Amino acid sequence: MAELKAPRGTCDVLPDESDLWIRVEGVVRRVCRNAGYGEIRTPIFEHTELFERGVGAVTDIVEKEMYTFLDKAGRSITLRPEGTAPCMRAYLEHNLKTRPQPVKMYYIGPMFRYERPQSGRFRQHTQFGVEAIGSPDPALDAEVVSILVDVYRHLGLSGFVVHLNTIGCPRCRPRYKEALVKAVAGWVEELCSDCRRRLERNPLRVLDCKNEACREISGNVPTIFEFLCDECRSHFEGVTTYLKALGLAYEIDPRIVRGLDYYTKTVFEVVHAELGAQDVLGGGGRYDGLAEDLGGEHTPGVGFAAGIERAVMALKAARGDSPGAEAGTGIRVFVATMGAPARVEGFRLVKALRERGVPCDLDYMERSLKAQMKHANRCGALKVVILGEEELKTRVATVKDMSTGEQSQVALEGLVQVLSGDGPGTAT
Repeated sequence: MAELKAPRGTCDVLPDESDLWIRVEGVVRRVCRNAGYGEIRTPIFEHTELFERGVGAVTDIVEKEMYTFLDKAGRSITLRPEGTAPCMRAYLEHNLKTRPQPVKMYYIGPMFRYERPQSGRFRQHTQFGVEAIGSPDPALDAEVVSILVDVYRHLGLSGFVVHLNTIGCPRCRPRYKEALVKAVAGWVEELCSDCRRRLERNPLRVLDCKNEACREISGNVPTIFEFLCDECRSHFEGVTTYLKALGLAYEIDPRIVRGLDYYTKTVFEVVHAELGAQDVLGGGGRYDGLAEDLGGEHTPGVGFAAGIERAVMALKAARGDSPGAEAGTGIRVFVATMGAPARVEGFRLVKALRERGVPCDLDYMERSLKAQMKHANRCGALKVVILGEEELKTRVATVKDMSTGEQSQVALEGLVQVLSGDGPGTAT
């Protein structure tokens, strides 16, 4: 029988690493709630039409990367490849325009794209993101950028850079597309196959290509700032004004276009050089035409999406984790026992400590006392309670401080109170 493994492009988040995920998710929720964003949870699968109409039929996501299947009723269903279109669908379906605008939402959840797996890129990956729907105010663009930056700052990351651009609107973008096509016309045969296809169907994506030859050719293309209409120019100036007011540094990067058709005006990415080739932590922009593409009335919106996997990679790089580095389990107290009666007492003690909010554990492998102490150290326990025949006889436990090696004697009757400290969840 063949060895069973996780499908290519997926990964298991093991207990040693899950604490980092919990930390990222906790910071996301705290930062978003502080800015007035409420959590939305959309289905993991949607009708395929939502992404064909919303994301764009000629995007890489729709053409090559979606997990699409027919359900038992013959309806075309797609596993969620991104979060913005579902959020806008929910906004329209539940008539959220009747609520105070803008409607601010955040989400955390898995996305699915059939991509070539590589470091920081998975076929099932987890994103967090925000969507602010209902206002065209450039201050909202700046707020969205600042929320993503705040998440990384609160996680303790540094060294990342905000890259900012505009891709105009349906009024001024066509003129820029024509200029782009004309500028590279003499080098079409030297472009990669993807860029030759993009040049006919979505020319702006040529700017985003990572192929060195394509990047050299696209370096001759004029920037979109020469073609912006007055509204788009004013909007971009507004975004930069509000970012400066926040003291948030940024770099203007004319190559940022993002890969989804719904973007208009502002686009941005947060880049972290330590991640290597896949250096984008997260990104987003404004999508003022998405609601109309989905059959609703004109409703402006702006948001971002970011990968939790990449945030975790950046956190590991920041603290110097080596591959396979062992982490603690979060256990504060370990109860080491010798003999069956002591084990029963230890089992009772662990239950009492957990009810007080103290993370604790005991041995389930019939280890020797020496092996239990070693195991407690590997778990990251701060204190070890030693219970044996003598401790039961005298009703006094030995408590060892694992950081100093000091041992103290504590009466069993007061042990729970001593280990749980002055309040629940704290161990002395």
